[in-house]
Amino acid sequence: MTTGPNASNSGATASSSGATAATHAGTSNNSEDRSLGQIVGDITTDLSTLVRQELDLAKTEVKQEAGRAGKGAGMLAGAGVAGHLVLVFLSLCLMFLLDNWMPIELAALITAVVWLVVAAVLGQMGRKALKESNPALPETQRSLKEDAQWAKQQKS
Repeated sequence: MTTGPNASNSGATASSSGATAATHAGTSNNSEDRSLGQIVGDITTDLSTLVRQELDLAKTEVKQEAGRAGKGAGMLAGAGVAGHLVLVFLSLCLMFLLDNWMPIELAALITAVVWLVVAAVLGQMGRKALKESNPALPETQRSLKEDAQWAKQQKS
């Protein structure tokens, strides 16, 4: 042991650096001294925050995509209206063209009969397609039955 002025300085230096080391060790030990309940609580909080953030992100993306889809649907509706007007004017054109060889009334009747035939053909095709469709979803029903059987086997 050294006595004298250097001894007290070295002791003061050692104790001050020891306090600093203890402070750093205290902060690192604080995370090591946490109980299992605190760790599980932190994990639960972090997980719920993560899930909440993911849901917010998904909501934002869905809103953006819905806006884009809405614009697209609006444009398709506009195209449908424009197409309808084209058919009306083509029908009028056909009617006035036929008017060169026959009375306008007969030309209008012929144009209407043409559209009646088109409507009948499209109606029959649509009816046939609906009869061929199976709204019972047989694959889904089969899959659900298999899932139910699997669950029953797991219980046994």
